[in-house]
Amino acid sequence: MCQPIGFPAVSEPAYLAATRDSYDTVAEDYTKLVTTLFAQEPLGRAMLGAFSEIVLDCGGGPVADLGCGPGHVTAHLTSLGLDAFGIDLSPRMVEIACHSYPDLRFEVGSMTALDLPDDHLAGIVAWWSIFHTPPESLPVVFAEFQRTLAPGGHVLIGFHVGDEHLCPETSYGHPVSYDAYLLQPDRVAELLTEAGLTVTAQLLSEGSKWPQACLLAHAVGPMPDA
Repeated sequence: MCQPIGFPAVSEPAYLAATRDSYDTVAEDYTKLVTTLFAQEPLGRAMLGAFSEIVLDCGGGPVADLGCGPGHVTAHLTSLGLDAFGIDLSPRMVEIACHSYPDLRFEVGSMTALDLPDDHLAGIVAWWSIFHTPPESLPVVFAEFQRTLAPGGHVLIGFHVGDEHLCPETSYGHPVSYDAYLLQPDRVAELLTEAGLTVTAQLLSEGSKWPQACLLAHAVGPMPDA
């Protein structure tokens, strides 16, 4: 099921290369930390549970976990009954995900140019994975969400709240070259709306380092009867 495909050698924004290289470097130590933290995030798992229930109530279908990292969220979504698969920018992360969850599907790819047909997905999860996307590039990412979601499909985004542009030199015990961005929920909701997605729910919570937000939205299309 796993498909750790090499990333195409095409021109791309510098931030994507920096993010890929950095996560290839930190992959093993990142995996140890985030899988532990995920087990300690009941509110986040509750949002994933609500998202899963909504997608299934709307008939189900393929769900993409974008920026899936080591695959733990993809596996969690699958355990909730979804037909989930993962896509990540880092080939090393995809290798780890394939090794940890060999029955699931994982691929190398970018949220800025998804190798998926139009109107294909019942749902998208971007769980802390827009963290390294410059705010000016988010419209491109959200346009891809809207393009690949079927009418009435749902998206759940988790991100760190704030106004800072971070430039760490090390992370997870290794040198890194990526930047990171804290975002305001109102601005993310505005960008989703501009991309043609309607925000239907929002959760704000205190994180261990920064406040956290989850936004649930859906593409224009038929919704289930009340």
